[in-house]
Amino acid sequence: MIEVKNVQKSFGDKKVLQDVNFVMEAGKTNLIIGTSGSGKTVLMKCMIGLFRPDSGQILYEGRDITQIEEKEKKEIRQQIGMLFQGSALFDSKTVQDNVMFPLDMFTNQRYREKMQRVQEVLDRVNLKDANRKFPAEISGGMKKRVALARALVLNPKYLFCDEPNSGLDPQTSMVIDQLISELTKEYNITTVINTHDMNTVMESGDHIVYMHQGKKQWEGSNKDIIFSKDKLLNDFIFASEFLRDAKAKRMEEMENK
Repeated sequence: MIEVKNVQKSFGDKKVLQDVNFVMEAGKTNLIIGTSGSGKTVLMKCMIGLFRPDSGQILYEGRDITQIEEKEKKEIRQQIGMLFQGSALFDSKTVQDNVMFPLDMFTNQRYREKMQRVQEVLDRVNLKDANRKFPAEISGGMKKRVALARALVLNPKYLFCDEPNSGLDPQTSMVIDQLISELTKEYNITTVINTHDMNTVMESGDHIVYMHQGKKQWEGSNKDIIFSKDKLLNDFIFASEFLRDAKAKRMEEMENK
């Protein structure tokens, strides 16, 4: 569980985050959504310790990452897996070596133990016979799965995903969404996703925080969104006529159940 309490962050005279509060629970796919400039990226960077808030607390199981000593902060960071927007794979390393990289950095395991763990996570993200390939030799969807395997290889308690569907076609995006949701529940991970993808919001959003101009404008689940009366949220989520029609249809279906 991650608790964000009264977090504020400014850059010069510009207030980027203003009194943000929420709790993100283990075993749930937690989303941070909002337009460009809403503060969601700065918020995520504060949560993983890249930025320090001007005030407020960010608690990992009760430990405030903004206040603890560097040794304890390092312990928390080793429990965090990160899926970057562009996958951030090493072009000169094979798939196998990319996934093994965190094990080389943070463990003293023997090579055989590391290889066993690498194969476990590659199998779990449905990547077979790709071990010896380089990133340039695989598709965008496969790169995302390699990056996800690397994020999971240290058995993290927390998984952060920055725009995991960026650059993917709709079908591949759905595969990645489903895989992240399955792994979140299977390993009881506290997963936090920064996304613009409306399919991710509607299909995977167990818990959603909608940011607007540095403030938490709305909070709820993907089911709550259907009946939301918040105009700013509705304008953001259901911007197109197609999505507005989909919302009306979903509301009708739920009311008739």
